Amino acid sequence: MENDFLDKVEDNAMIRIWSENVQLEKGDSLAKDYVSELWDYTRISVTQNNLQGLREIWDKWNDETRQLFYSSYGDLPYLLDVKVDEQLFRALAQYWNPAYSCFTFGKVDLVPTVEEYTALLHCPRLQMDKAYSRTAYVPAFWKKLMNITGMSEQWIMARIKQKGECKCISWKNLRDLIIAHPDGKKKVDVFALSIYGLVIFPRALGHVDEAVSDLFNRLSKGVTPVPAILAETFRSMNACRRAGEGRFIGCAQLLLAWFHSHFWKVKKVLYRVFSGHYSPLKEIVATPRRDNISEENCIAILQNLQDDDVE
Repeated sequence: MENDFLDKVEDNAMIRIWSENVQLEKGDSLAKDYVSELWDYTRISVTQNNLQGLREIWDKWNDETRQLFYSSYGDLPYLLDVKVDEQLFRALAQYWNPAYSCFTFGKVDLVPTVEEYTALLHCPRLQMDKAYSRTAYVPAFWKKLMNITGMSEQWIMARIKQKGECKCISWKNLRDLIIAHPDGKKKVDVFALSIYGLVIFPRALGHVDEAVSDLFNRLSKGVTPVPAILAETFRSMNACRRAGEGRFIGCAQLLLAWFHSHFWKVKKVLYRVFSGHYSPLKEIVATPRRDNISEENCIAILQNLQDDDVE
């Protein structure tokens, strides 16, 4: 196993060298004479769903139910306890470069990757080579909800709403179903669906929309949602930056967890643990942090980041 790990490390090093050489040889894919520069201040909103109901349900579950959830959906529940520091998030947004789709902090560029988000979610069922993509034929919303919840067509149809341009189901309906559902596995599935709709893709506040149900319905086949999560993060951040304002509708918790994961140093010594049972999100949630730094100070700190500051 150790040799396999070292082989992967060597392969990664070779890929990085190749990538750097190609970059030096061919440059960027941007237009000739393009000069990278950050845009003006963006008024970005990170309005979140109230997650207290999800936390209360999770706290009441016994170890057996929790283990069933972990084995099926990984470390999603830790996202419920990742505090969204709005000052830090708004400061981060100012350094998002839409041209490159990455954060540019002075001379330091950072961008979340599929591998990093996969490690954070820590779900053993995800298969990296099976990315989610919308199929040509998509079952009706009510059919997908029937499959996920195990409820009747009549029950589902009575609770589907039209909210803006999308169909959705209220979190209150899902909450009541989780509490009362007699099937332990379905209870876990509906709870996971709620996290995907309220935390990871919080487009319709207080609701889970149809697009989320389509992705969620494919998870049982080992499909990884990570590329879709990253795509929504990039799309939403780009849209806000280009418009100069807007609401971020990606997963703010996961993005902040990723950001914090690049500063895990104690006296300049890395302490990340390599273990199949290790949970990066659990570590991030348990790590105390200051949350009283103003947006202006956050912006100044990020502007002065150096390579040595980042893992």
